[in-house]
Amino acid sequence: MRLLSEPTRLRLILLLNEEELTVAELQEILSMGQSRISASLAQLRRQGIVTDRRVGKNSYYTVVSSLLKSLGEILQKAAEELPEADRDQRALKLVLNKRRDRASEYFEKLAGKFGHAYVPGRSWEALAHGLLRLLPPLVIADLGAGEGTLSQLLARSAKKVIAIDNLPKMVAFGKKLAKKNGFKNLEYRLGEIEAPPIIKNSVDIALFSQALHHAVSPQRAVDAAFKILKPGGKIIILDLLSHTYEQAKELYGHVWLGFSSVELHTLLTKAGFKNLEIQIVSREPQAPHFQTILATGEKEK
Repeated sequence: MRLLSEPTRLRLILLLNEEELTVAELQEILSMGQSRISASLAQLRRQGIVTDRRVGKNSYYTVVSSLLKSLGEILQKAAEELPEADRDQRALKLVLNKRRDRASEYFEKLAGKFGHAYVPGRSWEALAHGLLRLLPPLVIADLGAGEGTLSQLLARSAKKVIAIDNLPKMVAFGKKLAKKNGFKNLEYRLGEIEAPPIIKNSVDIALFSQALHHAVSPQRAVDAAFKILKPGGKIIILDLLSHTYEQAKELYGHVWLGFSSVELHTLLTKAGFKNLEIQIVSREPQAPHFQTILATGEKEK
């Protein structure tokens, strides 16, 4: 309790309880120097209140939520009395928007051009592994669909495909292409993959194809996929295996440098998925040799 009583540490806990953040992002939110924030995080980490994980050059910090369950009401009251709490929440939203904007800037330039541009992990070999796990006729949510090339393929045999993307240009291009190709079972919707505009318990398959590394919050995206799935429904994630190619953030608008099998297992388990299967399904021959990892899980009936 002494550790939590200091305002800076309390502010850090309230923020990290909301979202996984780097020291640089915390500096921007709190308007504090790195040394002060790092010292506070070190104290919290020694006590097992926060944990960190390395992604390329950055360390992302988060609260060990299981240790704070009993303090939930106390933290809520402390937040109400903390003068900076509202300001911190507004600053947090701005920082998360910056994450999203970095990816958006890249994809805004690519609408209608995916067939002519290189995108890490977009290999037909890897996609085939995911497609083999689909059995028609199904209702499929393609989350982070972009212009929807994969959605178009799925619509050939699926009962219905709902393609979700957060960029108006991508959605507009996808709708135009679907109309041109005569797909009446393919619907494009504008929305975030962390909160897709799809009703609960309504789809058979929730698919992330090279999309999760663009999510502001991968955990919220996987949680949202769990909610929209019918009981017995399945999640399929095709993404890059964790790597250290930092340039991917600038070149391809990536927010996360891929995911390890352990990280994907944790995301899926926290969301409530069972019967998990995770494996590496392809490796690109050219440098930096991106590898694609496939993860699946089921929502219990």
